[in-house]
Amino acid sequence: MRALVTGGAGFIGSSIAKKLTENGADVVVLDNLSTGRPQAIPTAAELIVGDVTHPDALRGACQDIDVVFHQAAIRSVPKSVDDPLPVEATNIRGTLNLLEAASQTGVRRIVYASSSSVYGGGDGSSQKESDPLDPQSPYAVSKLSAEQFCRVWSLLDRIETVSLRYFNVFGPGQRPDSAYSAVFPGFIAALKRGEAPVIHSDGHQTRDFCYIDDVVAANLAAADAPSAAVGRCYNIGADDPRSVNDVFKSVATVMGSSVTPTFGPKRAGDVRSTWADISAAKTDLGWSPKAKWDDAVRATVEWFDSDGALDPT
Repeated sequence: MRALVTGGAGFIGSSIAKKLTENGADVVVLDNLSTGRPQAIPTAAELIVGDVTHPDALRGACQDIDVVFHQAAIRSVPKSVDDPLPVEATNIRGTLNLLEAASQTGVRRIVYASSSSVYGGGDGSSQKESDPLDPQSPYAVSKLSAEQFCRVWSLLDRIETVSLRYFNVFGPGQRPDSAYSAVFPGFIAALKRGEAPVIHSDGHQTRDFCYIDDVVAANLAAADAPSAAVGRCYNIGADDPRSVNDVFKSVATVMGSSVTPTFGPKRAGDVRSTWADISAAKTDLGWSPKAKWDDAVRATVEWFDSDGALDPT
């Protein structure tokens, strides 16, 4: 297989690229390197520095490609609230550019990285793909819009697409050096500095955290899934929601830290709960999460030490 990974220098994209090269695939990475790290890209992969907002770059990158793993996006909910126009340009128009380029160059399938944010706040129960959708941030709107473009392009027989609604992905490779960094790297970075991390809201909000290795496996399964999966969306989570307070306790325990967190205001666009019903992915994709929570937390903390991801000062 010859695969293109958009956003392949980022956390999830580079992890997919690494597994593909390990499996013997020829891999091309397209990334504008605005947030991604070139050193995260496997040496066996070809890097094209380019942007999904540029159709010509995509047409060139899609030449002789079998499957595209579309990870390129502006991913932050708070950032989308602060500055929505770049989110629309990258997440919606960038996906439409890719659909056009891929369909014109003979790509067989696109596996699209969507988001659980399309469901909205949640009522504490598990969320199924058939549930009503209620996006509550520009980011969520962008992901849902791009999902629909993927569905319609498959409906029109232009190209096969499978969309994966990621819940909260964590693991080695997720960096803390952003004002919008995710829970795990934010906690680890603060504790390494001996500082109290800030938990937004009361910490009782729950998230379905899914380990990066399981997300990579879901992408590979979607690439080879039978035709019944084409044009559909699938939840990718652990089916095991945890409160943010519990996540902090797990991280602090592994790190041997006695620091206690502080609590700040709820961030605009944040939802109260997410919980993935993954029965459809199990049935249609033959996928299920394998990671054990304690092992995954420990591996994540250890990566920050071994990779030098944190500034010790």
